[in-house]
Amino acid sequence: MEKLLIIAIGAIFINNFIFSRFLGICPYIGVSKSLDSALGMGMAVIFVMTLASAVTYLIHVYLLMPGESNVFYLLFSEKIDLSYLRTIAFILVIASLVQFVEMVIQKMSPALYGSLGIYLPLITTNCAILGVAILNIDNEYDFIQSIVQGFSAGVGFTLALILMAGIREKLELAPVPKALRGIPIAFIMAGLMAIAFLGFSGLSID
Repeated sequence: MEKLLIIAIGAIFINNFIFSRFLGICPYIGVSKSLDSALGMGMAVIFVMTLASAVTYLIHVYLLMPGESNVFYLLFSEKIDLSYLRTIAFILVIASLVQFVEMVIQKMSPALYGSLGIYLPLITTNCAILGVAILNIDNEYDFIQSIVQGFSAGVGFTLALILMAGIREKLELAPVPKALRGIPIAFIMAGLMAIAFLGFSGLSID
């Protein structure tokens, strides 16, 4: 249980995928213009990250890695190493999940679907989604730890989006110099928030 807590806190605050690993910057800047779209994107990313972590773990253990639990070993009694297909297999899983999420949001909330625009299908190429799947394997997490890591990374991503959206909405009313309006001030705020999140790097869990 303590291990799961450490993974969760680490993924949300200490090793936040945006502020620490600098993954998923494109949707972070593009969708954080309003709080509603940021929250919608965050929920979609949490769902995709969590499910992708679970599915990619199962694919890695039971299909790609050679071992007695591998499907090919059970069928043909032969160990076949398909780990070199990891990136391709993971991207296919993520693309399928994103397509499912896109159809659900389009059906359930057309307004949110319109506000997310091109950034919703771009979750497929969001390196944060692929990053969490690969990190689960590289860190040798088990199935439950992978799910916790995926869910927590999604929560950290959503937290970053909501914080940035709240700040950018207030900046719309602030006397920002003309040369810094829009994307320039957004990048400045992102840098300041990343520095602020560095304070969590000294967090100790006993």
